[in-house]
Amino acid sequence: MIRLTAITRSFLDDGRENQVLRGLDLAVSPGEVVAVVGASGSGKSTLLAIAGALDAGFGGEAVVAGQRLRGLSPEALARLRNRSIGFVFQSFNLVPAFPALENVLLPGLLRHGDGEPLEALRARAREALDRVGLAGKAHARPARLSGGERQRVAIARALVTRPALLLADEPTGNLDAASGEAVIRLFGELAREGTAVLVVTHEERVSRAASRVLTLREGRLE
Repeated sequence: MIRLTAITRSFLDDGRENQVLRGLDLAVSPGEVVAVVGASGSGKSTLLAIAGALDAGFGGEAVVAGQRLRGLSPEALARLRNRSIGFVFQSFNLVPAFPALENVLLPGLLRHGDGEPLEALRARAREALDRVGLAGKAHARPARLSGGERQRVAIARALVTRPALLLADEPTGNLDAASGEAVIRLFGELAREGTAVLVVTHEERVSRAASRVLTLREGRLE
């Protein structure tokens, strides 16, 4: 599902080149939960952005969901993200004016040409909210939700298109113990259904539930 080979990524910092990734290799198969740990600033979010077809400024070879990323047009990358990849961002990225159900529904509405009726999409959005324990919050706007609830809405939004690959950036960081454990169990269920899950985290409880734990250090995975 993910195959990254000899990935490099640099950024300019006060006019000097800062090399964040230095020949990184990673393979994630369907049905795996792979956790990446590492110090703050080690490049974990950069790794997720490359694996999620959000950052095209890398060197090396990246194949995601059967697509070689190098050379794909912005439109083709957007289609790949919408059809095959679910994202859970640390900052939620919810639309404040929309209730939870509409936030979850958005990725389905952005699909083109699938011909799926709106009511079927709404049913899947309600199912995704129920799966993260928020069936009763469908009509609540983000401002009326706790941080943990907003994170669970973000997870439901990532699941609504039934992606082959789920990428999560510190998905339990804003959750209490019980909600965090529920999300970790959900990742395990998704993996058993064949989804590939790549998580970057600082939390030991997430790492314990992973199929593999890799450490990002000095631009490479160990």
